[in-house]
Amino acid sequence: MLDKGRRMCYNRGMPQKSGRFYYGYVILLCCCLIMAVNAGIAMSCAGVFYLPVSQELGVSVGRFGWYMSFNFLASTLMLSVAGRLMERWGARRMLSISSGLMGGCLLSMSLFTALWQFYAAGALMGVSLAFLYYLSFPTLVNSWFRRRVGLYMGICSASMGVGGAVFNPLCGLLIQEYGWRVAYGVLGGGVLLVLTPLLALLLRNAPAQPQAAPGGGEAAAAAELPAEPEGISHEQALRMPVFYVLVVYAFLINATAPICLFMPSYVTPLSSAEQGALVAAAVMLGVATGKVALGVINDKSHALGVVVSTLSGVAGLLLLAQGPPSVFVAGAFLFGWAFAGVSVQTPLLVRAVFGSRCYTRIYAGVSIALAAGGTLAAGGWGALAEATSYHTAFGVAVGFLVVCLGLGLVALRHRGEAAARG
Repeated sequence: MLDKGRRMCYNRGMPQKSGRFYYGYVILLCCCLIMAVNAGIAMSCAGVFYLPVSQELGVSVGRFGWYMSFNFLASTLMLSVAGRLMERWGARRMLSISSGLMGGCLLSMSLFTALWQFYAAGALMGVSLAFLYYLSFPTLVNSWFRRRVGLYMGICSASMGVGGAVFNPLCGLLIQEYGWRVAYGVLGGGVLLVLTPLLALLLRNAPAQPQAAPGGGEAAAAAELPAEPEGISHEQALRMPVFYVLVVYAFLINATAPICLFMPSYVTPLSSAEQGALVAAAVMLGVATGKVALGVINDKSHALGVVVSTLSGVAGLLLLAQGPPSVFVAGAFLFGWAFAGVSVQTPLLVRAVFGSRCYTRIYAGVSIALAAGGTLAAGGWGALAEATSYHTAFGVAVGFLVVCLGLGLVALRHRGEAAARG
């Protein structure tokens, strides 16, 4: 029988029947939809609306863009309790409610006439993203799969890029033909009326008693989930120094990622506007491929994943800072792999060190640092570059990645200590 602490941390769901089809694949599909639609719209498509909305409201693009800062800040604050709420009320309920909240915010934004209304909506969307973006696929993939966890997390995370690639042109077309209000209304209505009911219907919490399915394959592998998940309690993790090592790692890795937003501004004066656009596209291509590749690498070796994600970013920044314009695109692509490490390497490190027993609450705590790093660095890199130079900013980012390399490897050396405490 599970002890009290384990019951609190491992929220069991509906029993799954033995059969050829493993329901975990439906959960995987739901995670991909959450990242492609919810996160893809909120995180990847926001910039498309900056200019038309700010022009109608009569404010600068910079002032309007602050609503995303409220978004990040709200996520940071919400993550302090989000893990506990996921464990108490279940992933199905919390993710469905969060999706509905996001759809309602997008639909409401089609009616807004004042800047403060967008700030308030940004904060509410941040609350929903604490569950949808930060906790959804790390929690569910960890609960439903024992093997190929890295690959599945990579696929889910990469789905956000796919969503951005689909919804950005759609938003641009809707804005051009019908205006930004219609675009917000279409997005919000789709999330609220289609995706949210689908998640409520299909999502399940952790499988109650997985059974091997006839026919073997991944279904049988997934059914090998332990009856009592391995790892340590949330309270034990908070007393371990390695937890704070991963907190610093998470803060620095996500603080480094936003520097890619300023790469086109650095490249364009040195080459051309076309080259600047290619650099921006190369970063996103690196992110998409890096997420899946890092997932596969981590299934073999977490240490190798840390090395590849950080040193790829270092190599990319050095090519941008020191190389001729002909290597800028390659440098941007390599940096995309470090960016991919934010949403793939970080959750896998937490799972490797602390196990799956109280994964949701432990990762939620680490995710606070992720959100805080993005909040502070989103405008910080531009300010640093203006005060000094882009080369200085790239040098600081290289330093951050080198520190992350050391912290990640140090954390992995202490996973035996966490296993002993479990």
